[in-house]
Amino acid sequence: MKYRVDKYGNEISVLGYGCMRFTKTAGSIDMEKAERELMAAYHAGINYYDTAYIYGGSEAAIGKIFEKNGIREKINIATKLPHYLMNSIESIEKCFQEELSRLRTGYIDYYLMHMLNDVKTWEKLVDMGIIEWIKEKKDSGIIRQIGFSYHGNSESFCKVVDAYDWDFCQIQYNYLDENTQAGRRGLNHAAAKGLPVIIMEPLRGGKLVNNLPAKAKKLFSEHPKKYSPAEWAFRWLWNQPEVTCVLSGMNSMEMLEENIRVANTCEIGEFTEKEENFLKEIVGEINSRMKVGCTGCGYCMPCPAKVDIPGTFAAYNVSSVDGKWDAMYEYLRSTTFRKEATSASNCIECGKCEKHCPQGIEIRKELKNAQKVLEGPIYKIAKKVVPIFIKY
Repeated sequence: MKYRVDKYGNEISVLGYGCMRFTKTAGSIDMEKAERELMAAYHAGINYYDTAYIYGGSEAAIGKIFEKNGIREKINIATKLPHYLMNSIESIEKCFQEELSRLRTGYIDYYLMHMLNDVKTWEKLVDMGIIEWIKEKKDSGIIRQIGFSYHGNSESFCKVVDAYDWDFCQIQYNYLDENTQAGRRGLNHAAAKGLPVIIMEPLRGGKLVNNLPAKAKKLFSEHPKKYSPAEWAFRWLWNQPEVTCVLSGMNSMEMLEENIRVANTCEIGEFTEKEENFLKEIVGEINSRMKVGCTGCGYCMPCPAKVDIPGTFAAYNVSSVDGKWDAMYEYLRSTTFRKEATSASNCIECGKCEKHCPQGIEIRKELKNAQKVLEGPIYKIAKKVVPIFIKY
C-alpha cells in the first residue's frame, strides 16, 4: 500500500475504508462479512477507517471488530461529531463519550465536525465553547487531530478552512465535481495551508460507474488503457499531490481487491495531458444531459440574498443524471442542512449574478426552474423540520 503524510508526518494509506456502507441483513450489519472485509483491508496496509455517529451501527461494528482482532493501536479511526444535533458543550461531551464507548477506544485519531458547511455554524460552536473543548481533548490525547467534513461551495469552504487552525479536512471531490462543491479551488487552498485532504464520494456514490451515458461507456471501453470507469476516477485523484487519502465504501471482496490493486500502482503526476483531456471528454458527455451549463466557477457569488447558485445548479443537474430523489438529497445537503438556508427560493431577482456569469446563463430564470424541480412538498416539509434538529 502507498502512503501519504498528514500535517504531523504520520503516514496515511492513500486508500481509506469508508465504513458507511457495510452489508446489512434484516436491517443489521452482517458482522462476519464486515470483519472479513475490514481485516483483508488491514492486511493489505489500509490504515484509515472513516465512520460517523449517524452511520447506523457502524461505530459499534468497527469497534468490536478492531478490539476482537487486537489492531486498534495499528490503525487510525476517523469519526464525526453531529454538531447539528447539539445545543451545548454538555451535549457534545455526552455524544463524544458515547462514540468512545461504541468504538471501544480511549482516543480518536481523526475527529471531524460533521458537515460543517458554513462559517456561521462554526462561529456558533465557538460561542458555545468548542475551541476550549477541543483544546482540552487534544491536550489530553483523547483527540489526536481535529478536522471537518464539508458539502457546499468553494467560497464557503475556503472561509471555513481559514476560520481555525485545523489539522485536516474532508471534501466531496471527483473528476465531475472538479469545479463544484469545494472543488479544485478548495483542495488547493487547503493544501496550501498544509492541511491533508481526505476525499469522499470519489465515484459520486457509484454514479460515475453505474449511471454513465452510453457514449461515455463506449469511450471508456475503446480507450487503449483499458481502465474501468472506477479506475479512471481513482487514478485522476491519486494523480494529484494535494490529495492525501481517498475513501471508498467497499462492501465486497472484489471491490476491495480491485481498489487495492489500483492504489498500489498509482503515482503522482502519472496522467498525461491526453488522459486529462480524455476525462474532460467524459465530463462533456455526462454534462450533455445537464439542465444548466454551470461550470461552478463562482463568479456569480456572493449572492445578496444568500442563494448558493452553483450548489443549486449542481443539484438541479443531478436530477437529469441521477434522478429526482438523489437531486433533492444533494440540494438539501448543500443548501438546507445548515443554520441559514441558501436555497433558490431566497432569490430576489436583482440580476447581479447574471452580469458576472461567463457562460451567459439566465440565472434568475434557471433558479425558478430549479426551484420547481427541487422545492416540492417534501422539500418544504424538510426545510421546516431541519431547523428543529439543527441546533447550530
